[in-house]
Amino acid sequence: MTPESVLDISREALYLTMLLAGPLLLSALAVGLLIGVFQAATQIQEMTLSFIPKLIALVFALLIAGPWMLAQLRDFTVNLFINIPSMLG
Repeated sequence: MTPESVLDISREALYLTMLLAGPLLLSALAVGLLIGVFQAATQIQEMTLSFIPKLIALVFALLIAGPWMLAQLRDFTVNLFINIPSMLG
């Protein structure tokens, strides 16, 4: 196993991590922004107000994007396991 192959696997793993975290982070960001605008408009400064909507948005995002995320992770893992003999030899 060469250092280049280790770097390639690490790069692919980091890219997959960013790809999988994207839908969840973007949904939490969007809901947080909407709650922030609502709080600024109504002058309600309650810190716990955004927790439940963000949690609900994360659950919906996970329900919608979950199968795709699992398929991406499965494909990466299967590809890695299949290529182990060629990496070691």
